[in-house]
Amino acid sequence: CQRKAIKSVFFCVCVCRTVLGFGMDPDLQVDIISELDLFNATHGVTPVAGLHNASKAFLFEGVERQVHAAPHVVEKVIQLFQNKSEFTFLATIQQKVSTSGVIFSIHEAERCNFELESNGLRDEIRYHYRFNGKSRTEAFPYRLADGQWHKIALSVSTSHLVLHVDCNRIYERVIDPSQTNLTPGSSIWLGQRNRKHGLFKGIIQDVKIIFMTNGYITQCPNLNRTCPTCSDFLSLVQGIMDLQEVLAKMTAKLNYAESRLSQLENCHCEKTCQANGVTYRDNDFWVESDLCRNCTCKTGVVECRRISCPPLNCSSDSLPVHVEGQCCKECRPKCTFAGKVFAEGQRILTKSCRECMNGVMVKVTENCPSLNCQESEQILPENRCCKVCKGHDFCAEGHKCGENSECRNWNTKATCECKNGYVSIKGSSTYCE
Repeated sequence: CQRKAIKSVFFCVCVCRTVLGFGMDPDLQVDIISELDLFNATHGVTPVAGLHNASKAFLFEGVERQVHAAPHVVEKVIQLFQNKSEFTFLATIQQKVSTSGVIFSIHEAERCNFELESNGLRDEIRYHYRFNGKSRTEAFPYRLADGQWHKIALSVSTSHLVLHVDCNRIYERVIDPSQTNLTPGSSIWLGQRNRKHGLFKGIIQDVKIIFMTNGYITQCPNLNRTCPTCSDFLSLVQGIMDLQEVLAKMTAKLNYAESRLSQLENCHCEKTCQANGVTYRDNDFWVESDLCRNCTCKTGVVECRRISCPPLNCSSDSLPVHVEGQCCKECRPKCTFAGKVFAEGQRILTKSCRECMNGVMVKVTENCPSLNCQESEQILPENRCCKVCKGHDFCAEGHKCGENSECRNWNTKATCECKNGYVSIKGSSTYCE
């Protein structure tokens, strides 16, 4: 077993080394420090010892400096940015404590196309770019201006941004796609925004732009590991053992539940129904008089049917009318007054208020409330003796409509109308189906 483990580890190390050994196309990267030829800079830029000796490092100080790229370098960068949706900016810096400055910037006149800034006053890393001709800024709370060495990698892939600091992924966001079609009028600056603003104070080393997927691997090769380490492997083994323990407990609970279910299968369970706050047993029957329907409980489901009213054949001296508390209309004596026919309960206002009762128009006394509107705004509703103001809500008075119809206000009365998809029953929209 020990020999097999050693062979497995050796195989893993070999594979990982093979993956990490892949080179990078030099045509897809720009070494900014080499291209700017900083050894010939005279003001504010001094060669110093960096984080390592593999490349040159430079101290940026003072205010009289102009570290920008020559036209042929700008043209090269523009060509690489052309139609590219993926790029990574890399830099190693040591920024003076609590200072603010721009690490790298690409400007066109007063417009910022790309800029990476470290704000030591707010402890933020800021990425400035353009989208559809408008400026955008992404701010990441992080302190770089602490006098320590830091590796920073900003990767952009269309609308996906990833920020690594010291080989740790600290932020990942979805942003508006960066505008990468630069023009020949652009200028490239290192350690400053332009001639006078955004002056960086500290040491800069290993500044590169990589035009390929996951360009941060150039700075942090270990992020490209494809094999687990021994520690990773032990963690995986422990995780599998924990899952096996959870699986054993879940299996025991499942077996217990199955045994309980098998016992319940031998029981007779009666399903009940709930309606209007009342519990009904199976096959119970009840009448919902307010909705005019007969209901039954069938295996836990309430089934209701509309009460069927028989056809009325009223005599010539009577009319069909709704009676309070009844679902079906009844024949009641009609009244004739002033050349008009009135049904039971209908009223008319002449010199006095009269109501049709048992075939006779009877005088009734009704105390009308005072109205808060001018007389010209008052109307007399149908079948009433008291006036109301225009716009009166007749439905609010409790006009009764079925469950499939709804109350509608008209000028002088309220009526029921069937909801969409329903039709009235026997010519009355009070009840619809």
